[in-house]
Amino acid sequence: MYNLIIYLYQFGVFVYSFFNEKVKKMWQGERDAIRILREKVDPNARYVWFHAASLGEFEQGRPLMEQLRRDHPEYKILLTFFSPSGYEVRKNYEGADIITYLPLDTITNARCFLRTIRPEMAFFIKYEFWYNYLHILRHRNVPVYSVSSIFRPEQVFFKWYGRQYGHVLKCFTHFFVQNEVSKELLGKIGIHDVTIVGDTRFDRVLHIKEQTRQLPIVESFRASRPAMVAGSSWQPDEEIFVRYFNEHKDWKLIIAPHVIGEDHLRQIEKLLEGRKVIRYTAAEKLPATDFPSLASYDVLIIDCYGLLSSIYGYGDVAYIGGGFGVGIHNLLEAAVWGVPVVFGPNNQRFQEAQELKAVCGGFEINSYDDFERLMSQFANAEYLQSCGTKAGEYVKSRAGATNLILSAVGL
Repeated sequence: MYNLIIYLYQFGVFVYSFFNEKVKKMWQGERDAIRILREKVDPNARYVWFHAASLGEFEQGRPLMEQLRRDHPEYKILLTFFSPSGYEVRKNYEGADIITYLPLDTITNARCFLRTIRPEMAFFIKYEFWYNYLHILRHRNVPVYSVSSIFRPEQVFFKWYGRQYGHVLKCFTHFFVQNEVSKELLGKIGIHDVTIVGDTRFDRVLHIKEQTRQLPIVESFRASRPAMVAGSSWQPDEEIFVRYFNEHKDWKLIIAPHVIGEDHLRQIEKLLEGRKVIRYTAAEKLPATDFPSLASYDVLIIDCYGLLSSIYGYGDVAYIGGGFGVGIHNLLEAAVWGVPVVFGPNNQRFQEAQELKAVCGGFEINSYDDFERLMSQFANAEYLQSCGTKAGEYVKSRAGATNLILSAVGL
């Protein structure tokens, strides 16, 4: 049944690739993967394979890859992606020796892929459970590890109708899970090679903070007034916090929207009519001697990529977008700076959101009134500092998963 579904899915992707550019890239990338591997694989090298579905999973695997590369240069790293949103962004990542799409999980593809690469071990990040790849890896006695994985009762493995597919989990050598619930669920289906280590993303954001760069434009804009950084925001988020900042002139606002397109940027600027607004790329054109003039602006819009993780360090409060849509974006890259994080109601699937709320380092809002009440509480400097400290301490307290995993697998 599984293989029939995979072939039907493959046919669907082929058809849809004629109408969608993203799907077309995935279809072509999967078809080219074996050829790329045959061209690039060193037959005398020892490979460790990391597989990530997309960009978020890549960030969870990244600390492992980078520490492995530092401590064990005798290994080469193969990194595969399922989604174009991961591959297209990280196809030039210097921490891996070969980067490609993962061919779809047919028996033929899996055999060909594994004959070509012959990995000595494999790491599947978080939610990746490819039936044929995993069974062939087990047949070849290749150690396979699931890292930063998290399980919930509603997943198919724990339903009566999913027991057959659930056998795929027994192909893993060991699970390195994020929480006790995951360990208990796996135990109920007879899987006991499980260790709770937490999430490698905590190590990643701490490393990013250590490597952060100074941003003179943001520093000059920030000046002496309190500032909120709104990261990865969408229109429903912006309609809430922009309204507040239009009515409360004592705060500065830095917006890094999730979608950086001219139409969206103009939409934000329209919401901010009456406030003095400047885009980051416009500020870049100023001579450095004019940077002090940026202090006169009320709002700085970040209309470029790659700066947000550093910009959070200039804020007193962080608002993380996505909570009024598909789900909140990365809370940890803001919380690591010791600032309270605010987000919308769609956060139940995110363990870090629940834990930050529990320690009073994170705050859920459901409406403008919620946001206004929360910001009035943050007017108390001691309360604001206390909440930020709790957010920062939370991140530090969860670090260390990378070392635990690599030590456990003998690296």
